[in-house]
Amino acid sequence: MEDTSPHPRYPAAVLFDLLTALLDSWTLWNRSAGSEQAGRAWRAEYLRLTYGCGQYVEYETLVRQAAQHVGLPVSAPQALEENWLELAPWSGALAALQQLRPHCKLAVVTNCSNRLGRQAASILPVQWDVVVTAEEAGTYKPDPRPYQLALDTLNLSHRDVAFVAGSSYDMFGTAAVGLRTYWHNRIGLRPVSGAPTPEIESPTLDSLVPWASRFGSATSR
Repeated sequence: MEDTSPHPRYPAAVLFDLLTALLDSWTLWNRSAGSEQAGRAWRAEYLRLTYGCGQYVEYETLVRQAAQHVGLPVSAPQALEENWLELAPWSGALAALQQLRPHCKLAVVTNCSNRLGRQAASILPVQWDVVVTAEEAGTYKPDPRPYQLALDTLNLSHRDVAFVAGSSYDMFGTAAVGLRTYWHNRIGLRPVSGAPTPEIESPTLDSLVPWASRFGSATSR
């Protein structure tokens, strides 16, 4: 029988991409590179290296290699790391986390080193139940292992957990693990060819809490 209960039915946990879904890393990369065009090219090359490397390679090394490949000086990755704690939350990110906190566990699954990933997570003043980095998982997203490590650490089934993605690359991993996904596509990225469709795609986080509150309902879409 279909559940028509009006009561909120949140997931047991919500997992978040950190550096794109919650934090505006684009602005810091662009500023470190000297322009938006250079920053976008650098970030695209970094993503290519990240998603193609398989087993974990030091995040900071990939960032430096990507800068070199697109012709940026060594000062660019140095500036990125030196100003790392200037990463700023997207508008609405903290409010959404605070609204979810009483109802769900909150976790991060990020393509980053332990050091920089935990520093970035600390920018958001919330209690994280789990922070999973690519370094800890031994591989980068969208390999299923980082997502699964978060589920295992939380001792939860994928059926009871939602994921908030920052790019369409995440959808390859969340589909493999079976996580229902909200894509916070803040800057209007085009989906990667072949990427599975998220349950919701939005340029803001405004719909996240209403979506999460209906997570256990047959009418959650």
